[in-house]
Amino acid sequence: MKNNKVLVIMLVLILTIALVGAGAFIYIWKFSGDKEEKEPTIDEVVEASIDIPEITTNLATDNFMRISFKVQTDSKKAAEELEKRIFQVQNIIIQELSEKTPKDMQGKEGQVKLENDLKDKINELMQEGKVVQVYITNSLLQ
Repeated sequence: MKNNKVLVIMLVLILTIALVGAGAFIYIWKFSGDKEEKEPTIDEVVEASIDIPEITTNLATDNFMRISFKVQTDSKKAAEELEKRIFQVQNIIIQELSEKTPKDMQGKEGQVKLENDLKDKINELMQEGKVVQVYITNSLLQ
């Protein structure tokens, strides 16, 4: 009789532990799963972005380029830091363009490469947040 009681108690304990474990698993899976990061609203994007004023500089050839950018960061605090570093950003842009030829800048591929190169170089400077995207807002190649 005593063996039956011990067996019943053990079965009840095992079932209870299994039910609690299953409940915890379902709760964690349903309520605290990976939450998708929502895309920022346009107001948030604008707030976390800064304008780089138009820069006129020589290319690697006898040509020159006028170009301006908008740089999107991941936070308002990062945008504030970038505002303070504007002189460093302009220097990076001038250095990058000084190695380019008109052929390098032609077409979408050349512009996207410049945007990505600038993003990577600017991110090396950043301490508060990071640059999400660099947009060319105006360009003239002569």
